[in-house]
Amino acid sequence: MSGRFVVVGAGTMGLGIAYVAAGAGYAVELVEVDPDRGADAVRRLGELWDRAVQRGKLTAEAATANRVRVTLRAGLAEVAEGPDVIVEAVPERLDLKRAVLRQAEGRRPALLGSNTSSIPIAELADGLDRPADFLGLHFFNPVWAMALLEVVVGAATAPQTTEAAVALAARLGKDPVVVRDMPGFATSRLGVTLGLEAIRMVADGVAAPADIDKAMVLGYRHPVGPLELTDLVGLDVRLDIARTLQAAYGDRFAPPPLLVEMVAAGRLGKKSGQGFYTWEGGVKQ
Repeated sequence: MSGRFVVVGAGTMGLGIAYVAAGAGYAVELVEVDPDRGADAVRRLGELWDRAVQRGKLTAEAATANRVRVTLRAGLAEVAEGPDVIVEAVPERLDLKRAVLRQAEGRRPALLGSNTSSIPIAELADGLDRPADFLGLHFFNPVWAMALLEVVVGAATAPQTTEAAVALAARLGKDPVVVRDMPGFATSRLGVTLGLEAIRMVADGVAAPADIDKAMVLGYRHPVGPLELTDLVGLDVRLDIARTLQAAYGDRFAPPPLLVEMVAAGRLGKKSGQGFYTWEGGVKQ
């Protein structure tokens, strides 16, 4: 099994998507314009495969094969035309995503997807020549552990494109849900609602973050609490999503001042080492 899978953006989500695509046998091209971030992504992928071998999840031979499948690219101009899949995984900003998607479409992929978690697919498709080949492919963090793939169908998305996305999910070992193109889709709209209210509770002094999270884990059987999940997703990402939903649905999604202040202070969660928790070496303290 082979094929070409291009991921644009080597941040947390792009890294995870590249990991599962390589594991599914694709030749992966990871596009990152920042050379330091690109080098760090390759290093982190190696660490993930080493860890998988140590835990008995992969053989050393399989890990080596996965490493070989990943090629770092400095820009989409270095990607040859005709890949099977291109997934855009750049920060949650409409102008940036539109620019990347237009350039990605020029590489003529069979399937073009955005990993957006909140921006309407119709808005992202504006300016594309072939919107029928485009849809949302919303992965969840950590991508290698989370089974869900939210397939977001735009008004212009062709039925065969949706079918191809569902087949892609199966190859990647994901369990898809197909949803209509609405701001926040299904998962972000519900998940952000819970996360924002948990942040307001911290600001109001209702309880410590660990106790709020514990209440949801033990009382509602959530696998992880909303504040720890915010740290894992990234407070800056949550803030961008909240602002997108606020513009679509009104002030019920207004970001709490505490979230805005923490992002301004660089407390972004796991990736910065500080959020609602302290993280050292990727481990919550």
